[in-house]
Amino acid sequence: MIYVGILGFGVVGSGVAEVIEMNIAKINNHLGQELQVKRILDVRHFSDHPMADRITVNADDIFEDDDISIIVETIGGSGIAYDYTVRALSAGKTVVTSNKELVSTHGVELMQLAELNTCSYLFEGAVGGGIPIIRPLHRCLAANRIMSITGILNGTTNYILTRMTEEGKDFSSALRRAQEKGYAEQNPAADIDGIDTQRKISILASIAMNGAYVNPGEIYAEGISLIGVTDIAYAKAFGCKIKLLAIFLNPNDRKANILVAPHFVSREDPICVADGVYNAIHVYGNALGGVMFYGKGAGKLATASAVVGDILDGALHKGRNAHITPWFYPAESAVVPHHEMNVKALIRVSGRPSIDQISGYFPESTVESVPFVSDEESAFIVGKEGNLTELDLEEAVKCIPGYISRIRIYSSEQ
Repeated sequence: MIYVGILGFGVVGSGVAEVIEMNIAKINNHLGQELQVKRILDVRHFSDHPMADRITVNADDIFEDDDISIIVETIGGSGIAYDYTVRALSAGKTVVTSNKELVSTHGVELMQLAELNTCSYLFEGAVGGGIPIIRPLHRCLAANRIMSITGILNGTTNYILTRMTEEGKDFSSALRRAQEKGYAEQNPAADIDGIDTQRKISILASIAMNGAYVNPGEIYAEGISLIGVTDIAYAKAFGCKIKLLAIFLNPNDRKANILVAPHFVSREDPICVADGVYNAIHVYGNALGGVMFYGKGAGKLATASAVVGDILDGALHKGRNAHITPWFYPAESAVVPHHEMNVKALIRVSGRPSIDQISGYFPESTVESVPFVSDEESAFIVGKEGNLTELDLEEAVKCIPGYISRIRIYSSEQ
């Protein structure tokens, strides 16, 4: 018998219990033994829930129960969730989580602690919701050097941008709609400012870099709150959509270019299939080539599906370590400084400056004018050819009279 304890009985925690009960016959057959949720920790009372008799407010009921070998952490954040995770791993109990904040900030320590105590720290649900991506990266693609990862990793921002594109809503209206439907928190800052996506790509990058830890703080992140209806109009005129992309590029197996930012993406690009709350992740390996992962990036049962998959993995490796190669702190940062990265972008400028005037600010790269979508402004594509770094772009736009904004242009060949 495999006994499981769940910490937190909110959306994901209750979803884990539901998936286990829903598919218990298949789960038991897969394991060759029975699996049971024995205890659930939550400060709230669930008197009408079928598992009410298993819910406790005392964490010791889980941690001091020697029968419980797997603990599911669904509390979130990096406060008490961190303390409980350390306590569980130190006791040799496998921990399964979807907590991307905890994994991205304390993953090195927690994976090493799991290895030391012959248990596992598993986090498939931390990136992509129900989409399998962690395990494919470190197992199925282990024979590949990962050269690039491009992902739409946040369902909230993707839903907002989809509503702006399909319904002509402005950002504030689309955000309110997302909140009404439960796709966005009342305080949506972590989502709309790109922080959630930043954490997720740091996890994928650390795996792709063979365990060399990539701190999310090293990754430039830009959100979507400044995207307006005119930006959407330009995207439509170019046959594109605006997507918040997480990009990891490491073609030479050295330091990686990593960033999170809104991009114009061609509607013909496979990653553009992801609209609404759906996520998409494109991975390129030097042996396999490109492979695409697509599905629900959030939601109760979608995330729980990934978490329960990790529970089964932990159960099958009971008394052994099932997680990925432990991360380590590299001697120097594995990330190229943001200002050194090359960039291609569309810039918007008020009035009607000539292409020669704008070209004067970009001596090392090409400048192309584009058709107007507004009578009051002009737009130019910079960096399509030549050498234009993020620093060059930032310094140039500071000097351009009437500069409005810029959005990067994504190419799958970059």
